[in-house]
Amino acid sequence: MEKRPALGKGLSALIPDAPEPVRSGPTEVDVDLISPNEYQPRLRQDDARLDELAQSIKGNGVIQPIVVRKVEGGYRIIAGERRWRAAQRAGLLRVPVYVKEVAAGKDAQLLEMALVENIQREDLNPIDEAAAYEKLSTDFKMTQEEIAAAVGKDRSSVANHLRLLKLPHEVRAEVAGGRLSMGHARALLAVADEAGQRQVAREVIAQNLSVRETETLVKRLGQPAPAARAAAAGNDVNTRAAEERLRLTLGTRVRIVRRGKGGKIEVDFTNEDELQRLFERMMG
Repeated sequence: MEKRPALGKGLSALIPDAPEPVRSGPTEVDVDLISPNEYQPRLRQDDARLDELAQSIKGNGVIQPIVVRKVEGGYRIIAGERRWRAAQRAGLLRVPVYVKEVAAGKDAQLLEMALVENIQREDLNPIDEAAAYEKLSTDFKMTQEEIAAAVGKDRSSVANHLRLLKLPHEVRAEVAGGRLSMGHARALLAVADEAGQRQVAREVIAQNLSVRETETLVKRLGQPAPAARAAAAGNDVNTRAAEERLRLTLGTRVRIVRRGKGGKIEVDFTNEDELQRLFERMMG
């Protein structure tokens, strides 16, 4: 049975007019009369976990009622969308709900409260959590300090999540899907351009690099070229562009040293494991 932790101390100050929690018992309503919350922060639904929850509901029913508000033609979910969806999969026709009465003109405040509750209650992936924080900031004009107080986190944690939204869409999708962690994503933010972020992300996934290894890779890629290499390359834009492409492809520093019409390509590695990785990469 899920246990929703108490909201942060700042919530009552942020939403002074929010209605008091319902103290009466739950009632049952038809699942078809319930609609999802448009401010649901969970943007991705894990089918496997929904199926697991549906199986549990088949055997035990919906233990924790869904919190809803009355709208024209039915009810709108405040908290409990996963339970509602799982109940549908389980074939339930009716589900227990708590109905919160909302005074006219207070919808925005209640939706704000619902979003804060869901951020704290749900096990959101970092990207969904970041998107929810952004919505609180843009739609409800909350500062990072107010968001942090409401969800019981440090302001730096809120700020770090919001920074993830600067990553390219492809990289954010990998974080949301769990193939890259929050730590990986923060390391990738140090890469200067989006093309480099995408390339390094692919390398991290392909090589199953740890966060520490990713940080080392990003730091190495960001090191400036030695003066001797810059002098050797001169103003040859094509040579520098080729070095950059090799650097991003191999994930290590690469130098093209010209000698007349010939020359050599130097590829850096720091240990045997990295040498093996580079060998496998170059051999396809």
